[in-house]
Amino acid sequence: MAFGWIDDQARIRRRRGLVRTLRPRPADSPLLDLASNDYLGLTRHPEVTDGAARAAARWGGGATGSRLVTGTTELHGELERELADFCGFEAALVFSSGYAANLAAVTGLGPLRALIVADEGNHASLIDGCRLARGTTQVVGHADPDAVRKALATHDKQAIVVSDTVFSVDGDAAPLAALAEACREYGAGLVVDDAHGLGVLGDGGRGAPHAAGLAGADDVVATVTLSKSLGSQGGAVLGPARVIDHLVNVGRTFIFDTGLAPAAAGAALAALRLLRREPERAARAREVAAELYARLTAEGHQAVRPDAAVVSVRAPSPEEALKWAADCRSAGLAVGCFRPPSVPDGISRLRLTARADLSGEQIERAVRVIGETRP
Repeated sequence: MAFGWIDDQARIRRRRGLVRTLRPRPADSPLLDLASNDYLGLTRHPEVTDGAARAAARWGGGATGSRLVTGTTELHGELERELADFCGFEAALVFSSGYAANLAAVTGLGPLRALIVADEGNHASLIDGCRLARGTTQVVGHADPDAVRKALATHDKQAIVVSDTVFSVDGDAAPLAALAEACREYGAGLVVDDAHGLGVLGDGGRGAPHAAGLAGADDVVATVTLSKSLGSQGGAVLGPARVIDHLVNVGRTFIFDTGLAPAAAGAALAALRLLRREPERAARAREVAAELYARLTAEGHQAVRPDAAVVSVRAPSPEEALKWAADCRSAGLAVGCFRPPSVPDGISRLRLTARADLSGEQIERAVRVIGETRP
């Protein structure tokens, strides 16, 4: 049978406790949400939903084509200009997803004969970008600038270093300033995925590159997602204008993909403007993360100190992590559950989102439920 081997794979997943299932949520879920990436609590904000509705009413339900044909509206250009200005970069290019943005950035800047030096803890989208790029990829130890230097020293042609700014599993931050220094010693470019930094780190949430003093540098490119802190959908590449122009011409996930839907662009633009007016939301997200970490570790949980808004709590095994998350859900709390192969170190954990709009009472409730359900 053509796909009979799939049954064998399914049996292996069940035996290892690694089965994944879809769980549709209702619009009015009663669960306390510490599982999403809505770091600033904006996805249901009236200004954001109104921005989506107004954009759909004016521009239609979809972009109607690729960005180079009919899929670029004036709204897309407005969003790109404001994103670049807010984050401190010369230019921006919006994609239909953060995944697509990362694929374009890595493949477009890692051509044949280029060296791509990649952190072993990078997100799957960066990993897939490295696999698709025509350059040669060398994976180095996690958050290790010296390992980056050693890799770059072996190559005398163009090179890029690729890293998350905040790693999605444990919420730890990359040493961006040290990575940039290593890149500059060898004339390499630095490409960073700021999906979990935008809206949380930097002055008023301007992102990790801005916080590290790298925004706007001619050798630094950042990718962002619009689906986390900005509560919408889509992604973008930020960088020098010549890099953006290059990706317009070579980025396959830009050239051959339908443009971002106007509703998503409108929602993201409204969220960005809201963040400009209320920069304290970024600091609040970090405060909630620090409080969750302090409370959980005080109760004996093995948690990782957060550098942004992700709080990771270790679990004994994949099976126990899955049961722990399910028990939390039964008690009214939604938490993330990361298990192999989603975790590079093979250690399963609960992943908690520290949202800026969480109250002290909600934090107390979350900590209590996690403690009461611990395996």
